[in-house]
Amino acid sequence: MEALQIFVAIFILALASSFTFASDPSPLQDFCVAINDPNGSVFVNGKFCKDAKLAKADDFYFSGLHIHKNTSNTFGSTVTPVNVAQMPGLNTLGISMVRIDYAPNGGLNPPHTHPRASEVLVVLEGTLHVGFVTSNPDNRLISKVLYPGDVFVFPVGLIHFQYNIGNTYAVASAGLSSENPGVITIANAVFGSNPSINADILAKAFNLERKMVKNLQSKF
Repeated sequence: MEALQIFVAIFILALASSFTFASDPSPLQDFCVAINDPNGSVFVNGKFCKDAKLAKADDFYFSGLHIHKNTSNTFGSTVTPVNVAQMPGLNTLGISMVRIDYAPNGGLNPPHTHPRASEVLVVLEGTLHVGFVTSNPDNRLISKVLYPGDVFVFPVGLIHFQYNIGNTYAVASAGLSSENPGVITIANAVFGSNPSINADILAKAFNLERKMVKNLQSKF
């Protein structure tokens, strides 16, 4: 019986350890300002760290999220990110944010995923139809129309979108649970990969004629 109790205790400890390491580890220092120069730096979480004694306020600062962005593009939307690339002080902190501008009458942040982050979005101006699709086998669409002040969350890794259904400009802001969340725009990845995915593969996967696939690939 005592041996069984020891085994159970070890099993629970191992299980708890697996949960502990299932996410990014907590930083072991106050901050790690990202720097491109490896000389005299420490490599942490994909970036070199500036000597903490050399950190300055601008490493933790970004300005410009109040500015309306030009949405004259294919999708009628513009994303302004504030991640570790724009604010090096975010490195290892596990957070970032974006501003998203949408053109009236159909401005779209097209279906995409963030492989390393969940996203919580708040509408500041306008009316957005937003949603995400659950994983296989259900592939269930969960969507809602949002108005200023409304908040919606997109779970990590799931395909999601925002679409301006109003006749005025829309603006949203979102927080993400990684300093480097990544983004995979589905259409770009599938039909615009470099080199291109074999058209026969895509034709079979999407139940399309090969000619249609080649036409879609030519647009990216």
